[in-house]
Amino acid sequence: MRLKTASKMFCGCKNAPDDAPANSVICPICTGQPGALPAVNSEAIRLGVRAGLVLGCRIPNRSFFDRKNYFYPDLPKGYQISQFDKPISEQGQVWIDMPKAAPPRNSVRIGITRAHLEEDAAKNIHDEKTGKTLVDFNRGGQPLLEIVSDPDFRTPEEAKIFLQELQAMLRAGKVSDADMEKGYMRCDANISLLEVDDENKPLHANLNPKTEIKNLNSFRAVERALNFEITRHAGIFANGNVPIHETRGWNEDKQETFSQRTKESSADYRYFREPDLSPLDLIEILEEEVKHPYEMPAETRARISDEWGFTEEDALFIVANDWTEYAEYVMGELGGWIQATSDSTLEEEKRLFGKLAGNWLTNKLAGLLKLKGKSIEEVNITPENFAEFIHLIHDGAVNSANAQRLLVIMHEGGKDPSHILEDQNLGQMNDSGELSDTVKRVIEQNPEQALEAKAGKENVIKWFVGGVMKATEGRANPLQAEQEIKNQLGL
Repeated sequence: MRLKTASKMFCGCKNAPDDAPANSVICPICTGQPGALPAVNSEAIRLGVRAGLVLGCRIPNRSFFDRKNYFYPDLPKGYQISQFDKPISEQGQVWIDMPKAAPPRNSVRIGITRAHLEEDAAKNIHDEKTGKTLVDFNRGGQPLLEIVSDPDFRTPEEAKIFLQELQAMLRAGKVSDADMEKGYMRCDANISLLEVDDENKPLHANLNPKTEIKNLNSFRAVERALNFEITRHAGIFANGNVPIHETRGWNEDKQETFSQRTKESSADYRYFREPDLSPLDLIEILEEEVKHPYEMPAETRARISDEWGFTEEDALFIVANDWTEYAEYVMGELGGWIQATSDSTLEEEKRLFGKLAGNWLTNKLAGLLKLKGKSIEEVNITPENFAEFIHLIHDGAVNSANAQRLLVIMHEGGKDPSHILEDQNLGQMNDSGELSDTVKRVIEQNPEQALEAKAGKENVIKWFVGGVMKATEGRANPLQAEQEIKNQLGL
């Protein structure tokens, strides 16, 4: 997990994004030049402590850095500065809620073994045409938090949902952006199969050899790779063999894993205390961090559902995708309209507005932003305008079809919905006489279909509704149009 700091772990180089020009953000320290000495990034230490608190971990008074020795082209010093026996936090837990259709473990505790700080390696770039490997050192030295969980998972879906909750928790604590697509969060998934009894408890204490699948960069890839390994391991056991302890990669195109190397043990890395760095004294940082607790995703989901009437599914999407601030601003703007209702219908109106706003946020607006390749931070609709948009839909001033057109125009121009509604003539048709005239004209233009409708063909009624909607450019109310059609046809 890449920490959200301005500079790298042990030098003053910018913690640059991955699209920076190759080898443009480097210095003698992060490229391992002789005589260059590291200095600890104090903000990374603070975020490490905060992450430990977010994960419910024990924070020691002192922590140390160690050297993890191995040779690879992306590691210029020949070792990585990491933490081994005295990490910045350990012995935590994360609770996840599984879908109701996933018994018997609907609420699952995942233990956190440890979370430790380290520097990232550089990035290898393999040129298939020349067969050469190039190295970009921009990533080298960036601050990472490696989180190691206990072997508490029972299904690949549990692993996926755990990672999604972990991402939301660290974002809520402002520890990391945790964006898997950008490489700010990566997963090494370990798996081994065990025989269990009817209560899902292991039949023996010894674990079978495990496979580690390296550098998975999406939640879907984690779930699919683990499912593949379950099938592969089961096949090996079925043939009377035992899987080897190895590291494997994931081929997204082939949807299968492939062997990379046999797995090292901690002894192979020859850990020893980092001689160029002093011990980390954490007491003052810990005392300061506990004064400012962060609301965790589960708490936020429960609160916005209770306060604003969002459904469980909408609350899950809003929190997981960092839409909480925008969504709460929208509902705050709608609050005046909600409060204007009578006390007897207040809760009902809150749920109605919450469900309506939640649906348009998580489905329609989210779909529009995905189509445009935009994030919620780049949306061109102010919360005030979106709240007014929801109110127009609630009051029946615009129907669903034209509301979708209105939403697109709002995003393109950034204007308020009422003016667009008037300028574009998108408002709901409220003139019963105009609707009656339009229906009469559509029926007269289609006499054969009128006879079919009178003969009892229900689908023809729907066809006529479509014709009326087209004739009114979507302004007619479909239900009112259908009723008027039936009235004029004598049905």
